Amino acid sequence: MLIDGYDTLLLDLDGVVYLGSRAVPGAPEALEAAQRHGVRLAYVTNNSSRTPAAIAAHLRELGAPATVADVVTSAQAAARLLAERVPPGSNVLVVGGSGLRLAMRDRGLRPVTTAAESPVAVVQGIAPGLSYGLLAEGALAVRQGALFVASNADTTMPMQRGIVPGNGAMVRVIATATGVEPVYAGKPDPPLHRESMIRTGARRPLVVGDRLDTDIEGASNAGVESLLVLTGVATPVDVLTADPRHRPTYVGEDLGALLQDYPEVRDGACGGWQARWTDGVLRLEGDGSRIDGLRAACDAAWAAAGEGQLEEDAVKPVLDRVG
Repeated sequence: MLIDGYDTLLLDLDGVVYLGSRAVPGAPEALEAAQRHGVRLAYVTNNSSRTPAAIAAHLRELGAPATVADVVTSAQAAARLLAERVPPGSNVLVVGGSGLRLAMRDRGLRPVTTAAESPVAVVQGIAPGLSYGLLAEGALAVRQGALFVASNADTTMPMQRGIVPGNGAMVRVIATATGVEPVYAGKPDPPLHRESMIRTGARRPLVVGDRLDTDIEGASNAGVESLLVLTGVATPVDVLTADPRHRPTYVGEDLGALLQDYPEVRDGACGGWQARWTDGVLRLEGDGSRIDGLRAACDAAWAAAGEGQLEEDAVKPVLDRVG
């Protein structure tokens, strides 16, 4: 099976295990089976709004195996980053939810809510109901010289109703108002991967995610292998036209791919498919599963693109068959 040879799965949550309050179909069952197979599960999320205990409880409600120790958040990564840069007990203005506040306290920092309390840093993460007032306090503190840290740079989040603004979009409020760019703790930047490795002790991890610009790029930055699943943000056209840092090691429909043999992909061939270039566009010949067709096409597309990336028009015939 694909998971053979890996000791830990570093799993993204939004778009991989769940969409909002509902599980991605088949995800809990796949995770149960992977755990029985002897692979450790670590849920690594850029979403900093909830505490690890709340996330673990939600996962268990959905039928996925999870303990508090299995959850690693960008809030924890941001807290470690700050604790290594500011004195213990420092005031940190939290523009975010309970997950960020708890993470600060766990690292010996004091979360505050106003610039009048002279915070040495501002940390921002997504949270339901994030108010203009709190964003304004964050901007005031940054203008006063506070270090600006953001939990993550995701511009969007996949939810049950569709794609909604993420923390990266909200960060632009303070960044635009102050002219100061934050230090990011979440994927694809190193702090969250480092936090995951420290907490899990993983020796051979596999990163599993639905986003090329966070999960897959983060794995590339860390020099570890990755699986992209098509249950969240990334689409077939995204992966076909990806540049080198956004190309996953494996591509699967969903988490069920972890429990299957991964087919050989060579010279644009996979399963019953063969990808060929004709008149400057990529085409698929043969037949088989959609995902094997996409794997064959990715192999041919990436070989042709080299260190660059293709335009969508060059892969449109492939998308007509597997998109």
